[in-house]
Amino acid sequence: MIQRLLVANRGEIARRVFATCRRLGIETVAVHSESDAGLPFVREADVAVLLSGHTPAETYLRGDLVLDAARRAGADAVHPGYGFLSENAEFAQSVIEAGLTWVGPTPESIREMGSKIRAKELMRQAGVPVLEAPQQPTDADLPLLVKASAGGGGRGMRVVRSLVALPKEVAAAEAEAASAFGDGTVFVEPYVEHGRHVEVQVLGHSEGVLVLGERDCSLQRRHQKVVEEAPAPCLPDTTRAALHAAACSAAEAIGYRGAGTVEFLYDPEADRFFFLEMNTRLQVEHPVTEAVFGVDLVELQLVVAEGRVPGLAGSSATSAHDSQPVGHAIEVRLYAEDPAADYQPQSGTLHTLEVPGVDACFGALDAPGLRVDAGYESGDAVSTHYDAMLAKVICWAPTREQAARRLASALAKARIHGVPTNRDQLVAALRDEDFLAGRVGTDFLERRPALSASSAPDPVLLGFVAAVSLAERDRQSRARQQSVPVAWRNVVSQPQRTVLEVPGAEGDDLVAEWYGGRQGYRHAHRDDLVVVAASPTSVLCEVAGVRSRWDVRTVDDDGAARVLYLDGPDGSTTLREVPRFTDPADVVAQGSLLAPMPGTVIAVPAEEGSSVRAGQPVLVLEAMKMQHTISAPTDGVVGDLVAVGAQVAAGDVLAVVHPHPDPDRTDPARPEDHPREGDQQDRPAGGDQA
Repeated sequence: MIQRLLVANRGEIARRVFATCRRLGIETVAVHSESDAGLPFVREADVAVLLSGHTPAETYLRGDLVLDAARRAGADAVHPGYGFLSENAEFAQSVIEAGLTWVGPTPESIREMGSKIRAKELMRQAGVPVLEAPQQPTDADLPLLVKASAGGGGRGMRVVRSLVALPKEVAAAEAEAASAFGDGTVFVEPYVEHGRHVEVQVLGHSEGVLVLGERDCSLQRRHQKVVEEAPAPCLPDTTRAALHAAACSAAEAIGYRGAGTVEFLYDPEADRFFFLEMNTRLQVEHPVTEAVFGVDLVELQLVVAEGRVPGLAGSSATSAHDSQPVGHAIEVRLYAEDPAADYQPQSGTLHTLEVPGVDACFGALDAPGLRVDAGYESGDAVSTHYDAMLAKVICWAPTREQAARRLASALAKARIHGVPTNRDQLVAALRDEDFLAGRVGTDFLERRPALSASSAPDPVLLGFVAAVSLAERDRQSRARQQSVPVAWRNVVSQPQRTVLEVPGAEGDDLVAEWYGGRQGYRHAHRDDLVVVAASPTSVLCEVAGVRSRWDVRTVDDDGAARVLYLDGPDGSTTLREVPRFTDPADVVAQGSLLAPMPGTVIAVPAEEGSSVRAGQPVLVLEAMKMQHTISAPTDGVVGDLVAVGAQVAAGDVLAVVHPHPDPDRTDPARPEDHPREGDQQDRPAGGDQA
C-alpha cells in the first residue's frame, strides 16, 4: 500500500493527483522549480522539495533530481502526472530500480508506444487501422501532416499543402520537436481535412483491459485541444463499438497496465477511423470521462499500481460492454493567450480568477454541476517557462445541450483579470449552432474565425463606467475633504475628460467626457445614460431605463498607468488609462521589433546591418513551449539586433529595421548612415520628430 506519493509534475496536474491522495489518506510530496515556489500545488503538498540549480524549463525533466527528492522526502511511490517525464521509459525504469512504486505503465509499454513510428507498426500487426502516407507523395496526396515521433501537444506538427513547402516544413518540425522533446524525429501522414479526433480511455490490469468509453477532442487550435467532451456526439453505435474494440486490442497487444488513451482520427464522411497514437499516461481531458462514468481515474491508477484489480462502480467490469456512461460532460481549457495577437501565449500576474457556481474542484461531480481544475489562484504569477493553460472548466449535465449552456454561462460570468485569455472564444464555441448540433471537426475553429472575436459592449457606456470608477477611486484616496463632490468646479466651461485605450488593440483611444458635482455624475453627450450608484469597485448604470451593474477592479500598471477590469452583463473588458503626459524614455525608435512576450531568443536568421524585405524572418523567440518567428514589418536594414540566448521581457526591443539609406550612398550597411539610439529616443513610435 502506498503511504507517501511524490508527483513529478507541477500546477494543475499535481493538484489533481494530490486531491485523490488526500481522500485516500496518502501523504503527498511536491517537487518544484524556483519560479513555481509560490504556486498552490507547493502550498497544498504535505512535503515540498525545491529542485534547484537548473533553469525552470529543465527542472522537471531531470529524473535524477526527482529521485533524489523522493529519497529525501521519504516517498515510497512516484506518480508522473501527464507531460514532462510521464512517458519517459528510462525514468520509469529508474523509479522501479530505486525500489519505489511506479504509478504508470511498464517501461516496456512506454518504449513501444513512445515512438509514433514504432507504435504504428505494432498497431498494424494487431489489426488496428493505421493512417499512412506514401513514400513518394504527389499532389494527389495533399494535404499532408508532418508530426513529431515523440511527444505531442501540437508541437512539431505542420500542415503541408504544397510539395514545394514539404522540405521546409519538415525541417521546422524537426527543430521544434528537438527543442520540445529532445528528439527531432518526424514522420509524414495524410491530413484528413474535416476529420474528428476521437480517443478511447483504457485501463489495463492483471486480468484484462477496462474500456471507459470515448472522448471527442476535435476542437483544436494549432493542433492543441481546446474543447473536449464525453461521450463523442453523433457517432454511430457500430463505429463506437469498433473504436472501443480497437483500443482494447491496442492495449492488449502490448500487455498494457494502468491508465492510457488510444487516439484515433475519425473520418465522418467515410465513417472510418485510423490509429494516431497511444498516450501511456493520464490525459488532460480525463475529467469528462470521470464525470460520465462516476469514477476517479487517479484512484484507479493507484489501485493498479498497488497490484489490485479495479472495479467499476463496485463491479468487476473489464470491458466497455459492462459499463455505460451517464449524461454528458464537456471540458474547456482556459489559456493565458492574447486573441488580438493570434493567440500568442501570455504571462504576468493573474490578479483575479473566479468562476461562479463551482460544485467541485479536482473531484468527482456526483450530481449535474460544474468542476474547476486550476493550477493558479488569484494573485499568482503566470511564468513564461511552462504551458499557458490556467485552468480546466468541466460541466456535467443530463444532456449535451444542458452541459454546453451551463458551461458557457459560467465562463461568460467568470472574473479573469491580469492576463488575456481565450475565454470569449470558448463561450462563442459552446453557443455555436454547429457545435450544438454535433457538427465538429479538427478544423472547426479554423473555419470560424468570427468565433475569435467577442461582441464588444457599448464603448460609450464602457468609457463612462471606467471614468466614474476612477473618479470615485481618486475621491476616496484623498487625504482631506473627501466630502467635496468629484470634479466640482465653480464655473463649468468644459466637461471632464478621461482617455482610455484597449491594451493590445489598434485604433483610436476611447474618450469619455463627463460632469461631476453635488448631483452625481452625468455624461456630457448622452442624457439617457445615468449613474444610479458608484464606488471604486462597482458602478450601477441605467441606460434608457434598463439598469446594469459593472464590477470594476483597478490595478496600477508598474506605476505608469492604471488598468481597469470591467465585468458586466455584456461581458468583460480591459481598459488602460492613458496618462496625460508620456515619459520620453518609454518611446521606442521607429521600426522597432518588440518582444510580444517574455522568452528566449533561439535563432537569429538575419544579420546586423543586412537588408531585409517586409515579412522576412529576423529572429525566433521561444516562450511557453512554443516558437514564435518575428518578421520585418517593412523593407529596411537590420540594426540593434539581440543575440542568440538572450532572455527578453515583453516589450523589449529585439531589433530595429531602419529605413534604407539614400540609394546614392555606396555603403548602405555603414552604421553612420543609420540613426543612432540617441537620435531616436525622443521620437514617437511610427512618426517623425516634431
